[in-house]
Amino acid sequence: MKALSRINRDEIPVEVMRRDIHAICGAFEIEPAGGSGTVHGLATKRTLGPFEAAFVSLDALSAERGPTCIRRDPGEHYFMLVQDHGQCVVHQNGTATLLKPGDMFVVDATRPSKFVYDGQPAHQISIHLPRAEMLGRFGTTCERGCAIDRDDPLWVALRAVLVKMLHSPPENRLPLGEAFYGILGACFHGRARQAEDASAQLLPRALKLIAQDYRDPDFGPAQLAARLGVSLRTLQRHFAPLSETPGQRLLKTRLAQAHDELAALGPGQSVAAVIYDCGFNDLSHFYRAFRSRYGVAPGKITPGRGASVQ
Repeated sequence: MKALSRINRDEIPVEVMRRDIHAICGAFEIEPAGGSGTVHGLATKRTLGPFEAAFVSLDALSAERGPTCIRRDPGEHYFMLVQDHGQCVVHQNGTATLLKPGDMFVVDATRPSKFVYDGQPAHQISIHLPRAEMLGRFGTTCERGCAIDRDDPLWVALRAVLVKMLHSPPENRLPLGEAFYGILGACFHGRARQAEDASAQLLPRALKLIAQDYRDPDFGPAQLAARLGVSLRTLQRHFAPLSETPGQRLLKTRLAQAHDELAALGPGQSVAAVIYDCGFNDLSHFYRAFRSRYGVAPGKITPGRGASVQ
């Protein structure tokens, strides 16, 4: 990936870097590598088409915009971060995204974020997109920031406009700005559609995983949420239309299978083996749950009468 600008390796005190980034981008805490109190790099401001942009080189361990920084200096922009040299891991909204040269990430300056460089030289271009303009154009679809996938054809279009902005005269600023906003809008719209599709499929996927893995005694709601890539609270919200929690559905599935297998149990076959095979690892818990659901003890099940999960 051909770089758009040059990296700077001058050694400066970390306080100077912190001050310069604050003046251009807002308040950030900079953690230098090795405890030396210095970093190699530079932070400068440039006009990029109709936007202000920061060109930042540094080899710090990390740069963080936490709650204290946000309270001290509320964000009035989104930052379109373009990784130009080196690598960076962006932490925001509970996710970590690795940026390699050419990758782009829209950062929401009103939410905590952390940029991890691990002391390696990196250079980034940060295009400042006015918050009011972004929310006016795109509404809540841009509210939490997002990565721009380089496999998306829109990434190619964004990079092309970015290169054009780097080298165009002032009279081209307005049309280039509109082109940039237009492509960003398409990115946000596509992301919103993907999120809607993923949300619609979450409950069916969860029910399928429960049906597949209920026999594993270590498989619970937390493991289910992790497999689906969502928080436990999000998973619980998707189960609300069923008027049950993921844990209740999992227990119901295990009990129904145990009921069916106990009803078909032959002479000399082990009741305990059936219980353990259906995902239970506590016999007393199973007996209580079984009696609560079916009104009888497991040993009273009449062969041939099965139970189903409703």
